[in-house]
Amino acid sequence: MLARHQEPIVAIATAPGRGAVGIVRVSGKNLSSLIQALCGRSLKPREATYLPFADADGSPIDHGLALNFVAPHSFTGEDVLELQAHGGPVVLQLLVARCLQAAAETDPATGEPRLAGLRVAQPGEFSERAFLNDKIDLAQAEAIADLIDASTEAAARSASRSLAGDFSKEIHRLRDALIHLRMLVEATLDFPEEEIDFLQKADAQGQLSRLQAALQTVLGKAKQGALLREGIKVVIAGQPNAGKSSLLNALAGAELAIVTPIAGTTRDVVQQTIQIEGVPLHVIDTAGLREGEGVDEVEQIGIARAWGQIEAADAVLFLHDLTRVGQADYDQADADIATALQSRLPASVAVIDVWNKADAAHASGERTGLTLSARTGEGLQALRQQLLQQAGWQQASEGLFIARERHVQALHRVREHLEVADAHLAAQAQNLDLLAEELRLGQNALNDITGEFSADDLLGVIFSSFCIGK
Repeated sequence: MLARHQEPIVAIATAPGRGAVGIVRVSGKNLSSLIQALCGRSLKPREATYLPFADADGSPIDHGLALNFVAPHSFTGEDVLELQAHGGPVVLQLLVARCLQAAAETDPATGEPRLAGLRVAQPGEFSERAFLNDKIDLAQAEAIADLIDASTEAAARSASRSLAGDFSKEIHRLRDALIHLRMLVEATLDFPEEEIDFLQKADAQGQLSRLQAALQTVLGKAKQGALLREGIKVVIAGQPNAGKSSLLNALAGAELAIVTPIAGTTRDVVQQTIQIEGVPLHVIDTAGLREGEGVDEVEQIGIARAWGQIEAADAVLFLHDLTRVGQADYDQADADIATALQSRLPASVAVIDVWNKADAAHASGERTGLTLSARTGEGLQALRQQLLQQAGWQQASEGLFIARERHVQALHRVREHLEVADAHLAAQAQNLDLLAEELRLGQNALNDITGEFSADDLLGVIFSSFCIGK
């Protein structure tokens, strides 16, 4: 544990701005002297007490509730003091400043500072303390931030389940089964002279197969949970006046982008996050793709930005104008865009052909993709379902938990190690040492999810994205 993890910390624990109530939180060891200075008295553990919060001269900064959580029965696992005051930013800053000032004062009873080394907390440091003191595991700590940042109801409910430990329990079940299998394999390695075939008698192959099946189930849930958290990036692309801005407005249910019959109206990227069945979709309208005369410098910049968005997309809606289908120059430009999309996008990025203006077109014939009208809304529901299908979304169950992309990648690593282990097990005694190593690596990948063994740099990356006070 780093030295900074031993230092007491203080921060405002409520959101910036004005509100009815604001909270200042202190976490450290033995806060009794600081409590005496701030509250003028001792506090019973876990009991709210209404009193004045005293400034250095004894005058009240504010009146509010003080709560003393004695270790280990607190969020961080340390002694925690919460001051619940009126939610004005100036009042809360005064309380933080008073905490720092009082901590440096000499305690008359001991002659030592009341709380030596108290400092303002870094982002996520309270949650990091909770993790380091075994109050929560790493997946639960991440779920705190995911619950705060949830953009849909489904994401919030799923993050709450992860915070309650549902995801961690799944990982622990996998780990326990993996540890049991490792024990059998290593016992065989330790006692090669024994005539009893431990692995065959204990049905090691069956255990491994069941473990792989259980892992696949958890991986499927994790992918769904990551989709709830991350969503997918959908870029609308096509020629000018194909109806890209109208489609964005129709999907969002609001007039977000300017719509005119003038080519090149959209010069920059317009983005809106919508939700379909609880899944966030980050829909991006881009400048019309075209070349040749009439494209000024500003529009060229917009087109370049459009390609940048397209190349970073999870899915591209290639919008076609049914009212212009059959016109030689329009068809050729569409063909050029299709060629460019094929050459510039990886195979994993889906390009969905969308034929717009069905309400005004008279064109006929078989076409690949979806036909709709952004103006009337015809075909929009089919498009929404196509996007969910493309994202790999399945109807969410009540037991779905939130997950992150790093969790999904860790589970993929576990699956790869188990597949190699399966091959070694089939070879039996000749490769038992390699089998044991693959099982060990698989367990390490599971430990990365819950943080049983995590490098300090990984913790720094994760907790730095939290808000201060959490």
